[in-house]
Amino acid sequence: MTLRNRVIKSATFEGRTPKALVTDDLIAYHVAPAAGGVGMTTVAYCAVAPEGRTDRHQIWMRPEAVPGLRRLTDAVHATGAAVSAQLGHAGPVANGASNRLPSLAPTRRFSPFGSMTRATSTQDIERIVRAHAEAARFAADAGFDAVELHFGHNYLASAFLSPKLNHRTDGYGGSLAGRARFAREIAAAVRAEVGGQLAILAKLNMDDGVDGGLWLDESVQVARLLQDDGSLDALVLTCGSSLLNPMYLFRGDAPVREFAGAFHGVTRAGLRLVGPRFLKAYPYQPLYMLDHARQFRAELTMPLVLLGGVTDRAGMDTAMAEGFQFVAMARALLREPDLVNRLREDATTRSLCVHCNKCMPTIYSRSRCVLTDPTA
Repeated sequence: MTLRNRVIKSATFEGRTPKALVTDDLIAYHVAPAAGGVGMTTVAYCAVAPEGRTDRHQIWMRPEAVPGLRRLTDAVHATGAAVSAQLGHAGPVANGASNRLPSLAPTRRFSPFGSMTRATSTQDIERIVRAHAEAARFAADAGFDAVELHFGHNYLASAFLSPKLNHRTDGYGGSLAGRARFAREIAAAVRAEVGGQLAILAKLNMDDGVDGGLWLDESVQVARLLQDDGSLDALVLTCGSSLLNPMYLFRGDAPVREFAGAFHGVTRAGLRLVGPRFLKAYPYQPLYMLDHARQFRAELTMPLVLLGGVTDRAGMDTAMAEGFQFVAMARALLREPDLVNRLREDATTRSLCVHCNKCMPTIYSRSRCVLTDPTA
């Protein structure tokens, strides 16, 4: 796969699939940054199984989804951009009540949605590994250029990597090799299914951002294992836990009031009470993941995607000079989908994103920048 430039629209849940299928609104959402100049846009979140969704409105990969996904890929390709499907299983981040199915975790634990998760059985593991391969096949049939495997943010594969969340005593727990086995099997199964047809990326946590979670020293070793397996074409480096510390990924303001307002009843009251402890504010700075990512660049030879605070040409140039092959953008493109075209025309262009993060709670209705689209 050849991209027209090195800028990727990062996967950020769109909240535009009310029936778990592609809509015209979702297509328009991805056509905008594609027409605005990115090399590739990433569709999120395409769950590999119905219980693997963070809520029942998300797409899950099945034959009924393919025609709509084909309409989406055709529309993006018409702009000259490529398109990737983010595949994964939300695991303990899934909303079991919404999905009407139990959420899964490496070992049984309390869910933030108010129920207990179920420990993932070896049969579940085999099924979910196979489901990733089948989802990649659906993506190929729908015309995608790439898939991105979600091994971050304490979704299921990431939860298996975490010593805080994985207390298993079988071959999928304990040592780092055991905890990494699930992710490696997923990548190998996808490679066996669509290798040579699609580019295969994986989004990997460098740091969970929680005490006792996955940390840099182990994550670098996981990345090296994935590289040596030969199943992946590139890694997207990320951090943070959607389960335990979501703001560690985003940096900037913590929109506690807006998050509470997105829910009702007990959940709203609970977020108002504990929100400041759960949604911790971290100061924003440009290229805020670069220091961590340098350690991966020093140890690996495979292509790496730098994410986090990439909003201008200077940041892109720094990433290239540091040896990263691609950069990923999210919030800045939500506010200005044409930002890449304007950067091409004028290298001094500055992003208008103020990192208020008020876009984050809109995933529960319809993802958008509230500063440019406050009521849609």
